[in-house]
Amino acid sequence: MRILLQDNGRHLNFAPLTLTRPVGNLRLGILTNDERWKLLLPDTEIFFETEDYLSDKFQPASGAIRVNACIIPDQELANTIAKLKGSEKLSYEELPIASIGNGEVLVKYKGKAPLVIKERWDLYRLNGEVLANDFELISKGRTSVQLSSTNTIIGDTSNIFVEEGARVEAAILNTTNGPIYIGKNAEIMEGSIVRGPFAMGESSVLKMGAKIYGPTTLGPYCKVGGEVNNVIFQAYSNKGHDGFLGNSLIGEWCNIGADTNTSNLKNNYGDVKTYSYKTGKLEQTDVQFMGLTMGDHSKCGINTMFNTASVVGVCSNIFSSAFPPKMIPSFSWGVDGSRYNFDKAVEGINNMMSRRNMSLSKADKAILRHISDKK
Repeated sequence: MRILLQDNGRHLNFAPLTLTRPVGNLRLGILTNDERWKLLLPDTEIFFETEDYLSDKFQPASGAIRVNACIIPDQELANTIAKLKGSEKLSYEELPIASIGNGEVLVKYKGKAPLVIKERWDLYRLNGEVLANDFELISKGRTSVQLSSTNTIIGDTSNIFVEEGARVEAAILNTTNGPIYIGKNAEIMEGSIVRGPFAMGESSVLKMGAKIYGPTTLGPYCKVGGEVNNVIFQAYSNKGHDGFLGNSLIGEWCNIGADTNTSNLKNNYGDVKTYSYKTGKLEQTDVQFMGLTMGDHSKCGINTMFNTASVVGVCSNIFSSAFPPKMIPSFSWGVDGSRYNFDKAVEGINNMMSRRNMSLSKADKAILRHISDKK
């Protein structure tokens, strides 16, 4: 079977994260949405309908079942979509879910209301519920590696799943509010304190004495320390030192400098305004807690102080002795409006990636070039 995950016109709603990926490749819970579809429907090929400049890396396809990429599927929904035929389209009330052929024949979905992401802050707001669902999906019928006696467990031990090769010693793990998933070859160093829901992907690391409040997700190959509360790291990103990060979204290949702190609540406790890539200006939200959103390949220096609901674009290098602006464009050097030279930026990216024996692909470089030229 072939599934085409469609952005459905919401590509910029999730920017800057979606400046370098389609909506269907966003991570929340434990998995990216395309990974989730592959687990729910094995042997399914996943394709993407997204912006043209992303299509070399995230391939489109014709003749596939078209699926709303903003929907977070469960097994019942996936099974229903797999049964679509002819020219059927599936919807829940007014929410379009999927279609095949010309989609002329309406089929009403009779399961529970699907989870839907509409704005980027929905990622961290829904992270706990999605993480719990992913935990059940991944752990069902499998046996966890047992933790050593050096650890302290609070809550139901069945809500901890540890993959092969993971190392956890002298940590405090609390599952009272949600499950804890520890991926293959991941490590929780001694002295770390973790409250679920929490997930860490393959080869991710919690540094010594880390304090983690759920719902929080570390994608694969992330290194995180200090105090973190309700944050999603996509993959390959580091916050290796002390400092607070809350209600935030961090892209891939980012680095948060030592003692960087992010405000996630206004002093008057009101709902926040944040930059919208869709309108190109600050927009009022209905969200009280919002920290930092940082696009792929961006970094900040030590002791950086981010205001509530700050947004950093792709491939920016931020350093300042004062609060940076709430919106920092892609390919910024510092905070005074200087431009990060494209070739120097690519050199810095490859220096970081080479530590994992990786480098930018031709398609990745073309995506970054498009973003740089459009700035």
